[in-house]
Amino acid sequence: MANGIVRQQPRPDMRRMWAYPVAVITGFALAMFAATYSFDYFMFNIGRVPATSALGHFFAFDPGSITDALPALGMTVVAVLGIILTVVAIIVQLSSDRYTGVAMMFMRDRVNIAVFTYFVIASIWAIWLSMSLQDGFVPRAALLVAMLAAGFGLAMMLPYFAYVFWFLEPGNIIQRIGHEAVENARRGSAAKSTDDAALLQERVLNSMEEITDIANNSIDGRDKIIASRAVDALRDLVLDYLSFKPPQPHPWFQIVGRISDNPDFVAMDGETMHELELRALWVEWKALRQYLGVYNEAIGSMQDINYLIAINTRYIGEAAAERSDRDLLDMVLRFMNSYLRSAINARATRTAYNVLHQYRMLIESLLKLGQAEAAYGGVAYLKYYGHVSFDENLTFVTETIAYDLAALCEFAHDLGAPQEDRMLKQFLELDRPTRGHRQERGLRGVRKAQAKLAAYYLSIGEEPKARLIAQDMLAEPADLLHSIRDELERVEAKHFWENVDRGRNFEYLPPAHRAQLGKFFSWLDAAPPPRRRATDR
Repeated sequence: MANGIVRQQPRPDMRRMWAYPVAVITGFALAMFAATYSFDYFMFNIGRVPATSALGHFFAFDPGSITDALPALGMTVVAVLGIILTVVAIIVQLSSDRYTGVAMMFMRDRVNIAVFTYFVIASIWAIWLSMSLQDGFVPRAALLVAMLAAGFGLAMMLPYFAYVFWFLEPGNIIQRIGHEAVENARRGSAAKSTDDAALLQERVLNSMEEITDIANNSIDGRDKIIASRAVDALRDLVLDYLSFKPPQPHPWFQIVGRISDNPDFVAMDGETMHELELRALWVEWKALRQYLGVYNEAIGSMQDINYLIAINTRYIGEAAAERSDRDLLDMVLRFMNSYLRSAINARATRTAYNVLHQYRMLIESLLKLGQAEAAYGGVAYLKYYGHVSFDENLTFVTETIAYDLAALCEFAHDLGAPQEDRMLKQFLELDRPTRGHRQERGLRGVRKAQAKLAAYYLSIGEEPKARLIAQDMLAEPADLLHSIRDELERVEAKHFWENVDRGRNFEYLPPAHRAQLGKFFSWLDAAPPPRRRATDR
């Protein structure tokens, strides 16, 4: 699968779960019986009943002797079926209380259908056989089949219970719902009529909402593993869908029938919904909308899920860029912006920090994939949210955005991206006048990031770009500039001294870049005294 994503196998190893246990149980029982029966035959049957062998003696069934055994055989098979039904009903009911649709999913499974069909046929066979005995006649073939069926059924009980527990394991339930959604989407993409497509649309929509319910319930129950698997299932659904998404126009893209009554679509502006139809994006929009709902649910209690949602949204954005699907790419950027907005509103600094990491990586991927214009749009969005976080006194978020924008400008230059100059201009518009000590810290971080970028430009001979940055910093107080230089020159450790996802120390400069700080700050020291800003008075 693309992006290095590894998925679970849809089913366990059939030999390990079925063939080996059944063979071992049956073989052991058969071997023990054969050994003890042969021992009895050769030790205690001498001269009593003539037979060529112990096997022949065993199959010399006597009608009068097995009259009572056959009904008991039939009742044994029925009793085993009753035990299986009881255990399975309890387990499925417990799972159904937590995950909707599990009972129907269980009854549609081919293995479950096969097992129950096997025991029903074996029970009917044994009952009919018990009524077929006559004086002097034993239906040996039918009797042997009944014996083997009963023995195999007993040997199959433990492997089948193992399969049931595997089937109802939460991660496999989620995966199965996702696979069903993908198959329904595949069939819907091949549908010729609007009615057929609408029926399959509803099934896909229901599957996505079931996965979302599992994620939200798991967040409420503090079950991060299950919530993570549900979030990944939505990603897999979208990525698989993109691999066979039909070309436009197609009945699959029309928002009609029952899905038009879905609350997410009912609440949508009519023009916006029409745009979804025209751009063939209702599946992707619905999945990302589910992501946003889970994101808001987790933001106060399980922020690691927010980080995972940002990672998976980046994967979807990269898949869109590989397909040159600009409409989907713009949608992905809008949802990344929504994640940032939610984090800022909740004052969740850690979440914003992690989302920004994925946002920057997405923009880097866009630059590598030749989507420079979309990448520039992402830079402009980051600048905007830098201003928003600055106004909300979330200065660390603003500082993080500054360092990410500086890294993106470097990355764009290394790739020769045509939007580099415009990206640099956006970066230089990030700083704002200070209003209080906390915001002064935020501005200091922005200016540090700009000085770092200037040192990079000087190290590669791009002095005009470094002078643009110096020109933007001329109005800053000398004491601020001197402290920024001192702090940048003091940092020699490349990695931060705490365990963080980014790892890199924001203020670290490679030796070649650090050597250019003196030249850059000399331009600022030689400048005439700056005029006082109106906001500084």
